[in-house]
Amino acid sequence: MVIIAQIQLGKQGITENFISTLKEHFKKKKIVKISVLKSCCRDKKELKGIEQTIKDFLGNTFTTKSIGYTITVRKWRKTKG
Repeated sequence: MVIIAQIQLGKQGITENFISTLKEHFKKKKIVKISVLKSCCRDKKELKGIEQTIKDFLGNTFTTKSIGYTITVRKWRKTKG
């Protein structure tokens, strides 16, 4: 059974504290769902930029997928792409 962690991304956007919290969740979990609040971004282009920024911060062993205003980040053992 896979346990999924959930966090929210608010109006402050991606900060050092948010990235460190995200990395802490990946020490125990393989999948983290990030709920992007409307106060953070209001259109899909901005959401794609946020998704790419998160992927750049975490590295090649992580993949991202966005559905609606939820970004799912998954950790793999080997590097992807």
